[in-house]
Amino acid sequence: MPTYIWKGRTASGTVQSGELTAQSQAEVFATLRTRKIIPTAVKTKPKEINLPFIGQGKVGTRDLALFTRQFATMINAGLPLMQCLDIQVQQVEKPGFKKILRDVMDEVEGGATLAEALRKHKKTFSPLYVNMVEAGETGGALDVILVRLATYLEKAMKLMRKIRGAMIYPIMIVGVAVIAVAVILIVVIPVFAGLFSEFGAELPLPTQIVIGMSNILKRYFLLIVGGAFAIFFGIRYFYTTPGGKATLDRLILRIPILGDLVKKSSIARFSRTLSTLLSSGVPILDALETTAKTAGNHVIEVAILAARKSISEGETISAPLAKEKVFPPMVVQMISIGEATGGLDDMLAKIADFYDDEVDTAVENLTAALEPIIMLFLGTVIGGIVISMYLPIFKIATLIH
Repeated sequence: MPTYIWKGRTASGTVQSGELTAQSQAEVFATLRTRKIIPTAVKTKPKEINLPFIGQGKVGTRDLALFTRQFATMINAGLPLMQCLDIQVQQVEKPGFKKILRDVMDEVEGGATLAEALRKHKKTFSPLYVNMVEAGETGGALDVILVRLATYLEKAMKLMRKIRGAMIYPIMIVGVAVIAVAVILIVVIPVFAGLFSEFGAELPLPTQIVIGMSNILKRYFLLIVGGAFAIFFGIRYFYTTPGGKATLDRLILRIPILGDLVKKSSIARFSRTLSTLLSSGVPILDALETTAKTAGNHVIEVAILAARKSISEGETISAPLAKEKVFPPMVVQMISIGEATGGLDDMLAKIADFYDDEVDTAVENLTAALEPIIMLFLGTVIGGIVISMYLPIFKIATLIH
């Protein structure tokens, strides 16, 4: 169906505008009249020319958090749901997100609830998001739930930014070092090798090794690069399999410092997600199922599903979590106290706040540990290459003397 751009006035004289998808202009006029809007102009929207990979990307956490915060503010101000959606459609920048919101608007206008409309776009709106919206609609507190959801998304985004920030620096340094070493081996070393061969003297062993590495890299460069990509994509594919994800997630947790960071960030995410869902009125079994899907680590996901099974059988959450070494005794004890006092959501929020600070410390520790390791690696590799090139120069100078 075509999309129409309209302008009109309300009974109070306020000028409004927007877009509607309808079969004809007459249907647009009829729809606007049901909204008590007097249309002044209705025209067909020109077709957009969308270039692939330009402005089309998927809806990120930042886009969703901004949308949710603005949406909550408008709902809290008393604006009708359809008007809130219409305003959001007009102001979002990504064409893909704009189209999704138009579809949601059409579904709601057709009689569906907001949660039902959001559930049809699973790639954008997670089960956590939809379940919370559904709880808000059922309890008549959609504005409160949206505020909590926006806060959750913003804190999740902040946590992810910390982790990415910790990894960007070492990755960039190692990447630059690899490129520098490759350039030295492919471009610089052959020049020295030709120079040394003119003198006919026997080269020191370190120099022979470096020249051999240079010859191998020059001869098999494409094969080496292709092998590196094959290993990378092979690991990625292995991670998508159930057994591969379980194996790699366990392995990551055992890596010194990095494993500690992953564990603390996973516990913070688990606590924040479950606290937000429970405080929003989502049933505990549904909340645990949704939390397991967003855990980010297979070991923690298995523990959460075990806790869900325990609850369904009339037992506690803390007992299955205590069996998994990934959950510290303090976390298990606080969850147990929260269950006993009936304040599990508040206790989980305190755990999440504590582990947010712990993630900051873990990020600092990771950065502090990686810096000397990276410097040592660069000094050993590049320094070794330089020394191996200078050794024959000293030897040639001695022969000439």
